[in-house]
This record gives sequence, structure tokens and C-alpha cells, in this order.
Amino acid sequence: MSFSDLKKQSKLGSLTSKLVKEVEKMSTTSGSGDERLWKPEMDKTGNGFAVIRFLPAPEGEELPWAKMYSHAFQGPGGWYIENSLTTVGQKDPLGEYNRELWNSGIESNKETVRKQKRKLSYYSNIYVVKDPTNPHNEGKVFLFKYGKKIFDKIMEAMQPEFEDETPINPFDFWQGANFKLKIVKKDGYWNYDKSEFDRVAPLLDDDDALEALWKKQYSLTAITAPDQFKTYEELERRMNSVLGLKSSPTQSRAVVEQEEEYDSYAEKPSVESRVVEELEESYARSKSPSLPTITSSDEDEDDALSYFQRLAED
Repeated sequence: MSFSDLKKQSKLGSLTSKLVKEVEKMSTTSGSGDERLWKPEMDKTGNGFAVIRFLPAPEGEELPWAKMYSHAFQGPGGWYIENSLTTVGQKDPLGEYNRELWNSGIESNKETVRKQKRKLSYYSNIYVVKDPTNPHNEGKVFLFKYGKKIFDKIMEAMQPEFEDETPINPFDFWQGANFKLKIVKKDGYWNYDKSEFDRVAPLLDDDDALEALWKKQYSLTAITAPDQFKTYEELERRMNSVLGLKSSPTQSRAVVEQEEEYDSYAEKPSVESRVVEELEESYARSKSPSLPTITSSDEDEDDALSYFQRLAED
């Protein structure tokens, strides 16, 4: 898709409308040292503020986001911080082990599963409009990693709750809106509840400048490329080392018979998840840039994962 096609799609507004209809129809790698990644910082008062703009899909790619499942927890043998093969639709040894623990029927095992379950993060290209803590970032393109709270804000923008609100495509150069990121510390975690989208307006008034930004964006498909994942065998060895397991766990017949119980906890898609899958399919069919992804069940897990990574590296 060319840049002119991108702008034409924006003027028509057809994609946003199509995605909202899909929702209504249902009714219901980066490491901490990666210079491509932007992350807001708290100021001296303990709060954080920045203004960013979500950007369309990179040139030659279909989606303006990438999603990554990962695990981050500490066991008897150290830290386990790994990307999950379930991201690319493959079996993951820790996921299978969690299934065995959950289906054991032992409550303490279920609590262990909750601590070492997979987490979901999202990555998008952004343009930094304002960064008071690090003003040298302003006017530049970065990758931005985000989780449930910010995803919810995107969903609210594209599918407003009230009739007098107009849905927008947050990833649009012309018909999107800047995102005011407001962060406060709550119960030890970063809280994004006060964050909000500004009024709809073009990111820049110069199409040539917009096209130049578009060509500077980072590949999102590279985030979930094969080289971002260890093999099943490598992950299994690491898991056994961290958890102190002497050999590969095997499921008993009782566990197999009880698989549906775990599926209802860990794998059954939520309404929000199903909505997103529909949006992704619609987006791929339209061959034009658009909207969000799903969410993890815990608040601010993306920040918790970064915290765990820093601990492991110290």
C-alpha cells in the first residue's frame, strides 16, 4: 500500500467504520536497553506526563501493532524471563507445565500458575510530541510497549460508550489524535487511568513530512520473528533449571481428562479477545492500517515485566 492510498483510506474513514461494525456484530524484542524503545519517566513529584501519537502500520506491513506473550518470574533456580512460543501459535513447555499444575486440583499449584502465567504486551510505532523529562526525544519515532490500560483507552476511542462521541482511528495520521499519557503511582505500580486522547487533528500539516516519518518506522513483524524465540527444547531446559525439575513433566491420565478445566482459565478467549481477532482479520482483508490488540488480565503487567528484567540483569 502506498502513502497516497494510506491518506485516501483516512479520508474515506471506511476502515474505522468497518472495525466498529465488526465489534458491534459480535455484540457482546526487545530488552530494556533497546534504543528503539521509548518509555515515559516519572518527574520529581512522582508523576509522569508525555504526549505521543500512535502511527500507522510500517511500510510493507499490514498491522500497526505486534503482540508478544512472555513469562517473567523467579524460581528456586533463578529468573525465568522468556518469550512464549504461544505467541506464534506453538506449544510452550511452561504453558504445558502450568496446565499440569492447574489440573492437579491442588490450590497451592493453582497459585503457582497465577504467579508464572504468561503476560501479554503490545508494541506500536509512536511519534513523541512532548516528553518533558527527556525533551531530546520530541519529534522522533520510537517503538512503544504497552499493556491493558492503554489498550483499553484505544478501544474506548474506536468504540465510544456514548452516542454523542465519534469513533476515531488512533493510528491515523490525519484523522487520529494525540494521546496524553498521564501516570501516577498506585499501590506500587504505574497507573494510566487519567490518560486520554486529545481532539482529532492531523499529526503534521505537511504530507511530505508525514511520509518521511512513515518511512522511519520500525518493523513490527520483526518483533515476533523466529529469531526472537528459543526452541521448545531450550525453553524446557531453562524451565527445569529455574524450577528445579529433574526431568520433563508428564501429564497423568487424570490431568488429560481435566484439561477443559485449565482451558477455561488460561485459554478460553474473552469477549475482548474475540473482538480483537475479528478486527485483525478485518484489517488484514482491507490491507490498510488500523487499530488495537487485546490485553492481559493484570493491570500494568508490562511495567512489572520490565521491573523483573532489571532485577535479573543486576
